[in-house]
Amino acid sequence: MTTDLTLDSTPDSTADANAGTSTWRARWRRSAIPFFFFMLGLLYASWAARIPSIRDNLQLDAATLSIVLLCGGLGAVGSFPLAAWLNAHYGPRRTTWYAGLVLLLTLPALGIAPNLALLMLFSAIYGAASSCFDVAINALGAVAEKQAGRSIMSLLHAWFCVGTFSGALLGSAVAALEVTPVWHFLALGVLFLLPLRLGYKAMPNDRPEPSADKKIFAIPHGHLVALGLIGFCGAIVEGSIADWSGLYMKDHMRAGDGGAPLAYAGFAGMMLLARLVGDRLKERWGARKVVGFGALLAAVGVFIAVAALNIPMAIGGFAIAGTGVAMVFPFVFSAAGRHGAIALAGVATLSYSGGLIGPPVVGFLAHGFGLQAGLAFIGTLCIAVALAASRAKWLE
Repeated sequence: MTTDLTLDSTPDSTADANAGTSTWRARWRRSAIPFFFFMLGLLYASWAARIPSIRDNLQLDAATLSIVLLCGGLGAVGSFPLAAWLNAHYGPRRTTWYAGLVLLLTLPALGIAPNLALLMLFSAIYGAASSCFDVAINALGAVAEKQAGRSIMSLLHAWFCVGTFSGALLGSAVAALEVTPVWHFLALGVLFLLPLRLGYKAMPNDRPEPSADKKIFAIPHGHLVALGLIGFCGAIVEGSIADWSGLYMKDHMRAGDGGAPLAYAGFAGMMLLARLVGDRLKERWGARKVVGFGALLAAVGVFIAVAALNIPMAIGGFAIAGTGVAMVFPFVFSAAGRHGAIALAGVATLSYSGGLIGPPVVGFLAHGFGLQAGLAFIGTLCIAVALAASRAKWLE
């Protein structure tokens, strides 16, 4: 399975070709965008995998932890205008570098935060950096998809799942070895800094030319609202399972620190496999049918996890949910990206608002009624995604 993700149609790449592009630059140019998706996924899953440890270290209850997660969501959603501005003024390539650097610096701060106030602050900064990085790499992916002349966004998001799957397994391993979150996160920051820089240096210069159009952000309207609402529900499902599946496994299913992240590993692993074939399914059946059927499958998986009698059954339920929800973001962002980076940022704002609202809502439901009730809420939202997708002609 090979996909040409170069951006060689830019003027800068022509100059490179005439001068003779070095071997390392050529390799990094082909792999930079998939690497960026991989990096975001691994960091995202690493944070999610260590939430139980951080919670226990600061002795937070479910409601207080929900506030921490809410801060991350506020940082993410509130920064989308910033992400649009950065992309408009510096281009997705430079935005990827700037946001990625902040991401790597903020992650260890989450692990070392000595109190609730600082954890909330670092969570907000981390959420902002994640959203800016996310919009930038999806903008790069939309350009690459347009140049490829075929659907490749699902494959790019599959690399995100490679990262989340790897991050969840790594989080399980280091938690079992009793490595503290701060050392875990510091090691990741050091590991990814050089590849991030190499990927940035290898990408063609895409800085926009000065334009009379000063509009850098727009609230979605028309059919973009429908895309955003589907993404909104999808973000609730993905974000809530990432943040709460480990706690569900530990508190309800009585899994250990090493076993708790395996639920998210199963979710991310099956999401990866689904996204590897997602572009082919889209070409054969259309995005509406793939997203709609997948969302129903995700609902089944979530309800299996809710009713699970043992740990393997719960992991299996989360894995089925990952298979079903896998196509939401790739196809929503692919459809929005056809309208440009500003439209993509607007749809992403509405979509990731679900990541702002979902995990805290699940937390408050868990505080009042138990985590099973919170997960049942997620399953119900999967059904809503299926109904919305069946009417969303703009997904195609």
